[in-house]
Order: sequence, then structure tokens, then C-alpha cells
Amino acid sequence: MRKTLTKFLSSFPPVPRHCVPYINGGSRFPRYTPPGAAKLDPIPHSRSNPRWLFTNSLPPPEWVQPFTDVSDLVTDPKHLQPSPWVHQILTLLDNSPNMEQTLDAYCRKFLIKLPPNFVTFVLRSDQLRQQFDLAFRFFCWAGKQKGYDHNIECYVCLIDILSVSDDLNRIRGLFGEFKDRGLLMNISAVNSLIRNFGSLGMVEELLWVWRKMKENDIEPSLYTYNFLMDGLVNSSFIESAEQVFEVIESGRVGPDVVTYNTMIKGYCKSGKTQKAMEKFREMEVRNVEPDKITYLTLMQACYSEGDFSSCLSLYQEMEEKELEIPPHAYSLVISGLCKDGKPLEAYVVYENMIRRSCKPNVAIFTALIDSYAKCGKMEEALRIFMIMKNGGFEPDEVTYGVIINGLCRSGRLEEAMEYFEFCKGNNVAVNAVFYSSLIDGLGKAGRVDEAEKLFEEMVENGCTRDSYCYNALIDALAKNGKIDEAIILFKRMEDEGCDQTVYTYTILISGLFKEHRNEEALKLWDLMINKGITPTAASFRALSNGLCLSGKVARACKILDELAPMGIVLETAFEDMISVLCKAGRIEQACKLADGVVDRGREIPGRVRTVLINALRKAGNADLAMKLMHSKIGIGYDRMGSVKRRVKFRVLVES
Repeated sequence: MRKTLTKFLSSFPPVPRHCVPYINGGSRFPRYTPPGAAKLDPIPHSRSNPRWLFTNSLPPPEWVQPFTDVSDLVTDPKHLQPSPWVHQILTLLDNSPNMEQTLDAYCRKFLIKLPPNFVTFVLRSDQLRQQFDLAFRFFCWAGKQKGYDHNIECYVCLIDILSVSDDLNRIRGLFGEFKDRGLLMNISAVNSLIRNFGSLGMVEELLWVWRKMKENDIEPSLYTYNFLMDGLVNSSFIESAEQVFEVIESGRVGPDVVTYNTMIKGYCKSGKTQKAMEKFREMEVRNVEPDKITYLTLMQACYSEGDFSSCLSLYQEMEEKELEIPPHAYSLVISGLCKDGKPLEAYVVYENMIRRSCKPNVAIFTALIDSYAKCGKMEEALRIFMIMKNGGFEPDEVTYGVIINGLCRSGRLEEAMEYFEFCKGNNVAVNAVFYSSLIDGLGKAGRVDEAEKLFEEMVENGCTRDSYCYNALIDALAKNGKIDEAIILFKRMEDEGCDQTVYTYTILISGLFKEHRNEEALKLWDLMINKGITPTAASFRALSNGLCLSGKVARACKILDELAPMGIVLETAFEDMISVLCKAGRIEQACKLADGVVDRGREIPGRVRTVLINALRKAGNADLAMKLMHSKIGIGYDRMGSVKRRVKFRVLVES
């Protein structure tokens, strides 16, 4: 027996024993400090208990607690010191293949077992917070201890850890086991489960917890309601969230800023920004002060819908209330103003941002540079670029792409090429935007050969050619009289699997009409319609202008009529046709077209008359415009006996 027990003990690393006076009372017995998991010294035979060595069985394992002192003298549980056993167990959790066997051996050696509150404490440790598999393995190992059953806190804590990993299958399996156990719910567990299931969009599980809470007569707090609402909103159950909001409103406590923020988020998420704004204004009536989350959520929704003025108003309201403005809010306002073509106002917001010690980012600088460049203020754009670089911000490929595009728009092609070569030589990712900007700029400058060279260079440099690059070169070829080469490139575009856009067809139709190849242009229009590509006002303008200038006004009107059953209504089509005829000096045809529009009831006479006056004025026919304006032509009536007839527009050129 002695040999057997000695052999059993020698299979573990030796254990040092440190005697420390027992702190609770005057006991003469020493407190035992657990040994390290890695380095254990031999047990001296003189210190071993001879009664244990020579008996047939070991004493039963002891359930160890996660805290050192659990006496009644401790008044604040937050100040409890973790037991040394916690550190030793955490040391053994190394996620190795033999981790479970190591834990078993350690617990057998020191005759300990880990109770549920110990397991929960370990699961809540920082070490396991991001270690999803490790936490799950420890949970499973603990559940196999003899005489052990997980409590509700163990399940809730592990679900909380796994929710970060988005491992829905594992969470569902764990929750299924939890339901089978029939554990009694408490408010803390309810709040945690509803929060996690809500964030994961697990609505069935969320509602099961809610029903159980009601069955267990647990009174939900405002926090519980807020977690429930957040879960419903995250799962796009906006109407259900509204019902919960109404319940909160009718309660004793009433909604707080979190409740409103959740409801506003739900409305914004479902595209009901107007209802979100109504809820926002309701907060003032209920004396609930909005916070930065409220404003940021609304600003994001307004920005997404292109409502940049509302975005700016919300920002100004934050400033008036002296709320902390997050960097993303500044980014939304500045980007919105830049997209709205207001770089000066955007720069004022940028200065306010700097004044408040809020650090800008590369995206904000890029938006400012792009806006100034598109407004034709290239020098100001380059000044912002230098401020950015001097401030320690490294421009990325988007920033350089904006600079090159702006320089090409301004006709400063040599500078654009210099930036392009700099990017290639300094490991800046050169993408299709660089090439399409340069190809377009070179094409507009008549340097078609250089544009073609860059187009071919793209593939050599591993850059995929997109529709923008193809369109830029096709446009350059068409405008420089190389329509046949443009058509070849158009066919090549299809062969290489690049989408032919409505802009592609518009370029070629316009080019073919300029070369008086009308039938080919019409065939291309039919091909576009047959491919299901929806015409735009610009594409029909290219077609109608070509037909009108070819004397085929009726054909243009017929094609316009064919678009109506397809749900395509081009409101400015007749206006464009009248304008091009007047500009070409074909006043008689313009008047006949105006009469046809009115006679068919497509437009009211007064509107057509205004269009014709403006078209004549812009075409340099001020005399005819004045004559039309001061007469009853188009809108007046002549009486012939008992019949009233509208004075036709063609009277303008016949008189």
C-alpha cells in the first residue's frame, strides 16, 4: 500500500507547503496555499500525514471557493480577494490537446472540486473573455465533475462570451441544454440573455426568455425593456418594438434616453427617418435630454438619404447645447457639405473641429480636396492636401485619386502625370480610378494615342479595366472622329465581360449621329432597349437631337411614345427637342412640335409657350421671343363663327 500511494504521489510535481497564520480567528492551524501548476517541489516524507499514507482511501475532495475570505466580517463583496486556486486553474487553461486531463490530474492530486460559482468566476476572467473555444472546453470539463451541476450563472456567462464570436449553432445548442435543465430565472440572467440574443438577432430565444420571466413572476425593469426593444430592433421587428415602447410609456418610470435612442435607431434602420425625427422632437416634450448617440444616429440616417441640410442642422444643435461631438459626426457633416458642393461651409466645420481639439482623419481631408477640385478651385484643393501632409496624415490611394482627377478636370495633365508616376514609384496602390481620370483627361485634350497607351498599360500592371475606363476611352475616340475604333472597343468590352452601361450607349449614339450614321445609331438604341438597359434623359437627348437635326422629329416622338408603356417618363424630352431645333435655326419645325405636344394633351399650352420663348432667346432669336411673349400665340383663341380655336404656334413664323 505504501509503494502504491508513493507511486501515485510521485506521478505529480512535488508540492511546497507554506504556512501562513489563519486570518479569521486565533486558530493554530496554518492556512494552505495551493501550489503552482508548473513547478512543484517534492513532498518531504517527514511532513506527510502518516494516517493518510497508510489508510486504504483518501479523504473526499473539497469544493473550493473563488474567494479567500468568505467570513461575515467582509462588508463589501467587491473587495474580496480571489482565491489562489483561481490563478492555478487559469494557468492550466492553455487550450492544449491534453488540457482536460491536466485539470483532472491537478484536482485529483489536491483533492479539490470546482463549484458553479468558481466556474462562473473563471469564465468571467479577462483571460477567457476572447477565448471562445477555451471557455467552452472549460465549461464542458467542469460539467463532468462528480456531483456537479451547472447553475444559471454558468450558462449565462458562457452565452455572453460566445455571443461575441457569433457562433449561433453553438449558442443554440447550449441554450437548448439550458432550457432542458429547467433552471429558475432571475432578473440578472434575464437582462443578460435578452441583451445577447437581441444583438445576435435570435428572436425565438429572446421571446422564450421573456415568457419564462413572466412565468417566474419577475417584474421587468426599464433595463429589461430596453434590452428587449434593442433585440427586436436589431431583428427588424420595428412594430413589436413600438408596442414595447408604448408599454414603457404607460408605466410608472417612463422611457429614458436609451429607450428613445433604440426606437430612433429602429426607425432609421427601416428607412422611416421622418418618424425618427418625430420621436426626437417628442423627447423635448417629455424632458428627456438627447445625447450624442441620438444625434449621431439621426445624422447618419439623414446623410444616407442625401438630406445634408438636416445633417447640418443637427450638428448646429449639438454645438448650441455644447454636447461632445464625435469625430464621425464631423465626418458626416463635412462629407455632406462637400457632396452638396459647399466646400467653404465644410471648411468652416473642419476649423471648428480643430478648435475643439478633435483630430480629423484622411477621409475628411479627402472629401474637402475632392469638393474644392470639383468646384474648379484646384489651388485650394492642393493647399488642403499640403495641410494634410504637414499634419502627419499619410494620403492614401483615394486621396491621390482625387488629386489626379481634379488636375485632369482642370486640364493640368502634366501635373496629374507627375502624381501618377509618384504613386507608382512609392507603393501607392494604383487603381482604375487613376487610369480612368487620366484617360478621360487625355482624351478631352485630344491626346488619344497617350490615352490608348495608358488603357493597354492597365492590364500589364495588374489593374482590372472597368466600365469607367472603357467609357472614358470610347468617349475620347468618338469625340476625336474615331467612331469605328470606338465601336471595336465597345465590342471588346462585351467580350471581356465588362458591363456596357447606359452611358456607353449614349456616347456611341451621339457619335454615330455626328457622323450621320443614323441607322446604326437607331440599331444601337434598339440593342440597348432589348438588353433591358433603362434609358436616361441624357441618352434620349442624344437620340432625339440626332433625329431632330436629321429632320426626323416624328420618329423621335414615336420612340418617346414607346417608352411610356415601359414606365419610362422623360419629363424634359420635348423641352430638349424644341431647344435643339431652335438652336439649329429650325423654328418652323420647333413650332410644329410645340403644336403637336399641346394638341395631344402632353403638356399645357402655357408651359410649352414658356419653353419655346426660352429656346428662342437662348438661340439668339430675341425678336421672335419678344413677339411670342407679347402675343396670344399658343395660349389665345380665335373665334370663327361659333367655333373657338387655339392660336397655333406655327403662326409665329407664318405671320
